[in-house]
Amino acid sequence: MSGVLQEQEKRLRERMGRVKHKIAVISGKGGVGKTMVTVNLAVAFAKKSAPGKVGILDADIHGPCVPRMLGMKGDILRISPIGAFPATGPLGIKVVSIDFLLPSQETPVIWRGPLKMSAIRQFLSDITWGELDLLLIDLPPGTGDEALSVMQLLPEMDGVVIVTIPSEVSQDVVKKAVMFAKELNIPVIGVVENMSGLICPNCGTRIDVFKKGGGEAMSRELGVDFLGRIPLDPRICEASDEGMPFIMVQEDSPAAKSFAEIAEKIWGFLYEKGGFGMEAHPEHVRNMDKNGLRREADNKEVNA
Repeated sequence: MSGVLQEQEKRLRERMGRVKHKIAVISGKGGVGKTMVTVNLAVAFAKKSAPGKVGILDADIHGPCVPRMLGMKGDILRISPIGAFPATGPLGIKVVSIDFLLPSQETPVIWRGPLKMSAIRQFLSDITWGELDLLLIDLPPGTGDEALSVMQLLPEMDGVVIVTIPSEVSQDVVKKAVMFAKELNIPVIGVVENMSGLICPNCGTRIDVFKKGGGEAMSRELGVDFLGRIPLDPRICEASDEGMPFIMVQEDSPAAKSFAEIAEKIWGFLYEKGGFGMEAHPEHVRNMDKNGLRREADNKEVNA
């Protein structure tokens, strides 16, 4: 290992040593709502923590979506003489994404594996994350370069959350993500079944668009915990497009209630590992309403 890599590895260990817990969110399959789960998990934990204690690393180099879903399009990483700092989103969530470094939304990242691994290593070692209670890592679909890089760079990972939809086609691919984690000796915290039935916003009727129960059946088959189901709800898409995490602006919806239960199970997993002393978030921030988030987003548009 060269001197530069050794120094980078040292910085990575020092900076990641200040992060109490690290969880990767993976799917193996694209289009199952993995980033939506990551973003709303971050919000769920940030609502229980002091500002600036929860972070997201958007490790999807080719298709970064975290900034859009948090209303952070157009943000940049802050640079100072002592290093680069994450951008700050709702509830003080710290976010690092390749999206913050691109000249426009349409700019593609045309990189091979070594460049992607180098970028992820730099995001972990050269960004001044500070002290975090939790770092969530949003990985792209599959079990390729980005996922392998993160697992190798962070062997002390607390675990992974697996996201699927109920269909058998999705299960066939997502099973590979479960086995990927097991082969690397990374604990599987559990499986989330997203898009689990459509809840009509007008009458509340449930329609099983992608069949039913696939995530739970897969969990039993592979011997991992099932964390819960998140129903399809058009308002989730609307909230994500507008940069407003749905568990903040639709707290009374069936999807938000299901997600809160899933977050509590993950919280319990981390609590059992010890050392998860989060403080209560200030009331006026924890209960930030839809209009407050909209004003934040509008201000960013004006100042862009």
